[in-house]
Amino acid sequence: MIVLSGGTGTPKLLTGLKELVDPENLSVVVNTAEDLWISGNLVSPDVDTVLYTLADIVDEVRWWGIRRDSFHTTGFLRTLGNPELLSLGDNDRAVHIFRSELIRRGVSLSCAIQALAKALGIEQEVLPMTDDHVSTMITTPDGEMHFQDFWVGLGGVPEVVSLRFRDIDKATPCPRFLELLEKDDQLLIGPSNPVTSICPILDLPGVRERLKRKKIVAVSPLVGNKPVSGPAAKFMKAVGVPADDDGVASLLGYPDIFVVDKDSSYRGDCVRLDIFMKDREDSKRLARSIMELM
Repeated sequence: MIVLSGGTGTPKLLTGLKELVDPENLSVVVNTAEDLWISGNLVSPDVDTVLYTLADIVDEVRWWGIRRDSFHTTGFLRTLGNPELLSLGDNDRAVHIFRSELIRRGVSLSCAIQALAKALGIEQEVLPMTDDHVSTMITTPDGEMHFQDFWVGLGGVPEVVSLRFRDIDKATPCPRFLELLEKDDQLLIGPSNPVTSICPILDLPGVRERLKRKKIVAVSPLVGNKPVSGPAAKFMKAVGVPADDDGVASLLGYPDIFVVDKDSSYRGDCVRLDIFMKDREDSKRLARSIMELM
């Protein structure tokens, strides 16, 4: 099974899926358009959340970082007058150093993540969407900025005029992702932000064309017609689609099976389920329902 993932929503679902799917049959392809270098190391927020989820060490309160991590380095950097854009835990930072050292030696991002997964004892396959550098850029009335500057630096407050995935036209899906697209006949799109988490994966050259030959199951990230968290509604309006499940379906290319919340106003062909996941039991319940659909 191929799962397309961003942060938060899909990792929550993965806590259930990993209990139901044999590890060798689960491959997760993750958005990397929100990656950035901080203090000399590559931070890959969505990839790391997936890794920590599969390793069962994710902070399930914030859905980023490692559970019970300390922040001594971040705090001391701030004391020294060098605050970082993202607040990085000490163990989390060790992961960034591990990955970045491999990349500095010439190792591809895919291979660096594979090494990380092995070191963390993860049996499932975790892949970046591409080994090339793609960045989500947000345009506000004050100009264009990286996604993390908008969401973390400015708290997602400014109006969003437009957004783009810089250099996506020059990128290619990572080799293993292409291999999976050739051999697997179905794919699950997880409940992550459709604009900035899923569209970067789908918009890689050749991906949407390959998906036309597959059975696509997609889970909406909206509960009661609203995003559970994050700036999805603001981004959806900025790219010209309604901030509802009609907009989600159009961005995802109208999947073969579209799973929406039981209270969704969507009138198209869909499967209605209770998709809100407040704990592991909810995640497992939803994962079981999706496995039955697939």
